[in-house]
Amino acid sequence: MKRSDLTAFEVEEEGFKIKIKRGVDASPVSGSRPVPPTYLELSPVEVTRNVTSAQNAARTVTPIVPAAEEVGTVYVKSPMVGTFYRASSPESKSFIDIGAKATETTVVCIIEAMKIMNEIQAEVRGTIVEILVENGQPVEYGQRLFKLKQD
Repeated sequence: MKRSDLTAFEVEEEGFKIKIKRGVDASPVSGSRPVPPTYLELSPVEVTRNVTSAQNAARTVTPIVPAAEEVGTVYVKSPMVGTFYRASSPESKSFIDIGAKATETTVVCIIEAMKIMNEIQAEVRGTIVEILVENGQPVEYGQRLFKLKQD
């Protein structure tokens, strides 16, 4: 609190409330010495909640499970962080479009990282079903770029 110049802090969550104040008076008095902080010794407090079994059932957490991948579908993923480009220049034709066939060595896009243009190959054989990133958009490592239906 001292580092952040906080004089009071209050939190209330699910029936639990804590309030902390620093110093004797929160307002500074001109011409006086700073007041040393007051330390409180806290003892453990037992917190009980009245939760019925119906409320417990409602609070049951369902784990997030990714949807099953479609059989024969693969994704070309970004091997690095950078900016995604579908063509070598704004005037050039895209490397690949939806419905086009790709082989393992087909260049599908460029990812610019630190002013270096890196050609990204499909690395799988298939047909482009969907382009998942917009031209000029920043991408993350491992982000899906293209959806392919394997041949």
